[in-house]
Amino acid sequence: MILNKSIRPYALLVFLLAITLLLGACGQAPANGGQTSDEPTNAASPTPASNSNDEGAARDAETVTFKAGNGDVRVPKNPKRIVDTTTFYTGYFLALGAKPVGIGEGAMANPYFEGLLDGVESLGNTASPERILELDPDLIIVFTGTEGIEELEQIAPVVAIEYGKLNYKDQMLEFGKLTGKEAEAKAWVEQWDQKIGELKPQIQAAVGDKTVSILNPYSKGLYVFGHNYGRGGEIIYGEFGLKAPAGAQKEAIDSGTGWASISLEMLPEYAGDIIFTCPWSGDTSDPKIVYDNPLWNGLPAVKAGHVFQLNPKADTYNDPISLEAQLDFITESLLSVK
Repeated sequence: MILNKSIRPYALLVFLLAITLLLGACGQAPANGGQTSDEPTNAASPTPASNSNDEGAARDAETVTFKAGNGDVRVPKNPKRIVDTTTFYTGYFLALGAKPVGIGEGAMANPYFEGLLDGVESLGNTASPERILELDPDLIIVFTGTEGIEELEQIAPVVAIEYGKLNYKDQMLEFGKLTGKEAEAKAWVEQWDQKIGELKPQIQAAVGDKTVSILNPYSKGLYVFGHNYGRGGEIIYGEFGLKAPAGAQKEAIDSGTGWASISLEMLPEYAGDIIFTCPWSGDTSDPKIVYDNPLWNGLPAVKAGHVFQLNPKADTYNDPISLEAQLDFITESLLSVK
């Protein structure tokens, strides 16, 4: 539904009243949606969004069909006011030159986006419908499974994305189609592949047969990350083709999940000759429980100085901008291994 100027105030009041009634009816719903504390999640909670439009007829005429996780969606051919509620896809839009008007607080805090967010407004950690209404979006990005998509579709086109369904290159190309930036998306993939092609032989020569682990301490032990869950895994295992310890390969990579949870006692079986690590960004426990433990300090990688600290506020992301920054750090780290 497009709101023009003549009916906008009335429609806005009606919409806010409907949202109030809906929230009241859902007041007894579980706060965490049934998610268990032992499963890491890269996804920020999706939030509703809204649109009102002063050029309704013209904008309607310039639409295309996009195949999304919520079906075929008619979207603006060249969206100008994107609201990204996912946080983890924000870097794609920034890399394409399709800067959103509103993003999650987690993306606002990503140090890799510094200097790229002028004019972008925060949706907070949990955006309210009223907050998003103020941004007048013409396209809303959410995760699949977001509650209330049907209501959002009455306000603006809603595109739902299933996290991890596509690898980051294919996802970049898809977002290029969505935003009318296909040439930019293809150019990014081409330059990325060229850079990897130049670096990969150097990295493989430096690392040789050494194994590499990505380990994050948390309250119940450690998370072991693989090839598709951020933290450099896409580069370390996917692009550079480096080896993971057998347990990590089986449980975090071959399983397709991208991660596994282990107890501290199992650490020696999952620790590689080279370790990338940082505290778990979704947990407030003290990582010293692991880092000061004799098991950790007895690892060959620790003794050899082959442990490299990731940034928990930035390296959880696997969007193009974050990957470019990770590539520089990972390359420098691996080339330093003797």
